[in-house]
Amino acid sequence: MPGVQTVTVAVEDDGSRIDRWLRRLYPQLTQGRIEKMCRKGELRLDGARVKPAARIAEGQQVRIPPVPDGAAPPPKPQPKVSAADTKLIQDCVLWMDDHIIALNKPSGLPTQGGSGQTRHVDGLAEALKFGLEEKPRLVHRLDKDTSGVLLLARSRNVAAALTTAFRHKATRKIYWALVAGVPTPYLGEIKAGLVKAGGHGARGEGEKMIAVHPRDIEDTPGAKRAHTFYATLYRVASRAAWVALEPLTGRTHQLRVHMAEMGHPIAGDGKYGGSSQENLGDGWGAGIGGIISKKLHLHARSLTVEHPVTGKPLTVTAPLPPHMADSWETLGWTEDLAADDPFESLR
Repeated sequence: MPGVQTVTVAVEDDGSRIDRWLRRLYPQLTQGRIEKMCRKGELRLDGARVKPAARIAEGQQVRIPPVPDGAAPPPKPQPKVSAADTKLIQDCVLWMDDHIIALNKPSGLPTQGGSGQTRHVDGLAEALKFGLEEKPRLVHRLDKDTSGVLLLARSRNVAAALTTAFRHKATRKIYWALVAGVPTPYLGEIKAGLVKAGGHGARGEGEKMIAVHPRDIEDTPGAKRAHTFYATLYRVASRAAWVALEPLTGRTHQLRVHMAEMGHPIAGDGKYGGSSQENLGDGWGAGIGGIISKKLHLHARSLTVEHPVTGKPLTVTAPLPPHMADSWETLGWTEDLAADDPFESLR
């Protein structure tokens, strides 16, 4: 059993969760043992106590308490991805090279496993190796019911570079949404802060984000600044509008909360708009009515990032998911009606 060690985080581990990083170093450690190290303050990051889910950065110092010797326990058998799920996830591939895979994530498919989630992109990524030994790694997230562009890295180094790009906002994301009512002015920005409100369950089920007026952010514990550009592209009288959204910050549920705060919740958003409440243009309810689907109408339309290997700009665009494509057809819109950059005048 080696004594206390101090290990410097290498560049290829930048952005990793500390618990996963530690288990790569010491496969014999269980998750429970690592969580106990954190609770007792034995595991420290740059001298400070740390939680298992904390992210580590290149150059940071990790204090590791004595680790018991012993061979790694036999790995748990990994469930095979079914033929149907293999086809599903491979059909989602929009673009791929030796370093990155871009998916058009379907609405309803979680990015990662969580409470009660056993089928998700991270698990199905086993079917995206395409000849490599390791499955591609997630570098950012989309909500379960949000569709659109999702990048995965095909190596640890590329994952570290992309994670850094997302953390430092060196990416550009444009979303499309169908919202209740018509935002005015047609082009603008939203700067309401966001603060987390606890859920009602033992594990925080039902947790929501609450908008905070910009002048109150500094005085609201836990509140974080959030900034969104929006552009109203097309509308149907005063009932509904096709809106482009660009998040300049990356807060949880940012776009959904910001649009609801404006009085124009995203269609089908039961969490922030009341999906069953039909909106008559009066600023309440995320239901459009008629034959418009009650699913969430939020889609990550495009993502631009500097390719970490070639250094060239990479832009990936995702077509609308079926339920949104049906809504667009019903409302008489086509995808080619939108400008490539609806926010050019705001920059």
